[in-house]
Amino acid sequence: MNITDLIDVTLPADDTDSFLPDAHKIISGSPVQRVWNLMSSADERFHSGIWDCQAGHWRIQYTEDEYCHILEGESIIHDGQGGSKQVCAGDHFLIPAGFSGSWEVPVYCRKIYVVYE
Repeated sequence: MNITDLIDVTLPADDTDSFLPDAHKIISGSPVQRVWNLMSSADERFHSGIWDCQAGHWRIQYTEDEYCHILEGESIIHDGQGGSKQVCAGDHFLIPAGFSGSWEVPVYCRKIYVVYE
């Protein structure tokens, strides 16, 4: 491998398909999401890329560990016990496998993600 094998973590020039969470998970809004997966390991357990989402609120259940760096906008992450955490552009955080609750995007959000399954 050489320096040309490094991956630039920026949005690719080509667009990607958008999607919604499963209908039974949506709490409110229309959280249309897009993912630009920039890298996956050979064993398909490690992934990294960019995710964005329009306003909405949906239920989440993590089976993977995820590192997030919010690039733009904000989100509110709710746990199942009534607690919540607001994250904004510039924030970095980790979500451990087993976390469940809901993810709320008040207006728009874009993040870098690093996932280990």
